[in-house]
Amino acid sequence: MTGAFELDQEHNDFRAAVADFAAERLAPHVARWNAEHRLPLDAVRQMGELGLLGLNTPPEYGGAGDFTSLCVAIEEIGRVDQSLGITLEAAVGLGINPIACFGTAEQKERFLPDLIAGAALASFGLTESEAGSDAGATRTTAAQQDGCWVINGSKQFITNSGTPITSVVTVTARTGTRADGRAEISAIMVPAGTPGFTVGPPYEKLGWHASDTHPLTFDDARVAGDHLLGERGRGLAQFLAILDDGRIAIAALALGCIRACRDLSVQYAQERTTFGVPIGRKQGVAFKIADLDVMARTAHLLVYSAAAMKDRGAAPSALSRAAAIAKLYATESAVTATRIATQVFGGYGFMEEYPVARFYRDAKVLEIGEGTSEVQRLLIARGLGLAVE
Repeated sequence: MTGAFELDQEHNDFRAAVADFAAERLAPHVARWNAEHRLPLDAVRQMGELGLLGLNTPPEYGGAGDFTSLCVAIEEIGRVDQSLGITLEAAVGLGINPIACFGTAEQKERFLPDLIAGAALASFGLTESEAGSDAGATRTTAAQQDGCWVINGSKQFITNSGTPITSVVTVTARTGTRADGRAEISAIMVPAGTPGFTVGPPYEKLGWHASDTHPLTFDDARVAGDHLLGERGRGLAQFLAILDDGRIAIAALALGCIRACRDLSVQYAQERTTFGVPIGRKQGVAFKIADLDVMARTAHLLVYSAAAMKDRGAAPSALSRAAAIAKLYATESAVTATRIATQVFGGYGFMEEYPVARFYRDAKVLEIGEGTSEVQRLLIARGLGLAVE
């Protein structure tokens, strides 16, 4: 895309390769996968074979160590299907990244090779019924007993947590109380199949029908003491440290949605005729599509500016603000873009025969996951020096 933030030739070549993969291997099947409410594990394996799951992982573990490339991949997969886009985003950002950033050498060697290859998936259990935006309010507990962690509690809305190839779920849990009375929250890895760890039935969701999402329950689930991920008492801080990456990645997913809406609308407006002329000749339609192009180009600028900041090691405060701005604009624009595209398509936009209906359903959750729009505005305002609560 010209006229916005320019990627180098290597990234553009990579984009072309991912776009070809998405068009040839995914696009012909995504409508069926969504209708069946099924995550295609073959597609996950193929993304692993293409190297997409290792893009943000250090080279010593078989990855590329390049965050911008990950955003490119998420955007291109999300342009074809948002369910597969969020599967990739969560697999890397919430599954692999915490282990790569905070795991011991033994933990990395045990889990990362299969995760990067697409032979396994990992997930992150943070959200609870009373702990969403206020993640510090988690009620799940983990108590030390005979050299083990005994976990009790529940999590909800956890992506990639119940597939046949899910190998581990990292959960945040209260492991004690700090001197100031606040909860000490740690991150603990719970392998699939651990006794006392139950994956609930999949949710009936508005969108992301081909994405895997489940509630989790822990009833005296016992794991070895060495399953602590990172430093005890730093579980929430660790998660917040990787959350900026996730917000930029979600913005990239939203950008894929906006681009799809724009491109589909342009094609339809050129083909669909009313009163003897293509509807794209009508200002009421053409101006709507022009707005989609403005959204796509602006979101592109924000996403890849933030990704470049991440890759060059920008200061955490600056990166956090850039991530919040990118996520807020791109996700809210994606919701608007799907509404516009549906309107351009008219009655056909309401039919499952056309992909804009799927994008319409999928878009709303982008404003919620990995930090709501309200949280992003809070972070942006604080970055301006406003003592907002």
